[in-house]
Amino acid sequence: MKKAMIIGAAGFVGNYLMEYLQKECNMEVYVTKLLREEISNSNVKEYNLDILDKEAIVSLLFEIRPDYIFHLAAQSSVGLAWKNPCLTIDVNIKGSVNVMDAVRELYYKPRVILIGSGEEYGHINEGESPIKEENMIRPGNIYAATKVCQNMIGNIYAQAYDMELMMVRAFNHIGPTQAPIFVVADFCKQVAEIEKGIREPVMYVGNLEAKRDFTDVRDVVRAYAMLIEKGKSGETYNVGSGHAVSIREILELIISLSHQNIKVEIDPNKLRPVDVPIIEADTTKLRKLTGWEPEITLEQTIKETLNYWRERV
Repeated sequence: MKKAMIIGAAGFVGNYLMEYLQKECNMEVYVTKLLREEISNSNVKEYNLDILDKEAIVSLLFEIRPDYIFHLAAQSSVGLAWKNPCLTIDVNIKGSVNVMDAVRELYYKPRVILIGSGEEYGHINEGESPIKEENMIRPGNIYAATKVCQNMIGNIYAQAYDMELMMVRAFNHIGPTQAPIFVVADFCKQVAEIEKGIREPVMYVGNLEAKRDFTDVRDVVRAYAMLIEKGKSGETYNVGSGHAVSIREILELIISLSHQNIKVEIDPNKLRPVDVPIIEADTTKLRKLTGWEPEITLEQTIKETLNYWRERV
């Protein structure tokens, strides 16, 4: 049985990934988390790990000897990156280098995926969308810049040290259990609170004109599992639906699923200093290599996310 390690598994994606690897890929799954975090899956072997401590990473990898490593640990909120750039740089760059360097010191070559973001492409010129992996990188925010750096260093490590290292640029992924610091979960939580009468019937939003490529998290982790098996060392792969929709369309769909009369107001605190107008993935490279296709519709994901919050507020 293959051993898979998920570094940074306590977050939104980690929970879905560990379940998929166990049930669909028949892998023995090991996960890491921060001391204060919790893992709900009792069928995995969990370890506390701070990726800023390289020696701790080295020790853990030598103990487990995983065949596959999924590096998910990150400060992944664009909004928080504006507020705390130093933390974002430490976790996303220094932490990732620690992971890569720890893998380099092993006496065998596990296959590793570094998870990046579609935000790395930044400002897209006319005619560049959908965005191919070879597109010029113009990061428009601090979070994106740290992920660009991770990708570049990953490519260097793959070539310089002959490591089985692949990079992913994941576009917006959504679904039940996602934290409300992200837009779809935030909107769904607000609607659920309005329906329960614990919030006035007003939605507070940021920029509604930005267009993003949204994919269900369950489709995303399926792509990761395919890439860890079939991905080519040193290569970068887009993971997304291939279709961008505006935040306004998302909002209107969520409100349409409620019977409440809801007003919409702009909250200045939700506006970013710089917001890229459109981000849309060209996933031809991923599809040709693995045969992956998204299976869950945007409407289904939003309905399930809204119902998740209805059960919890």
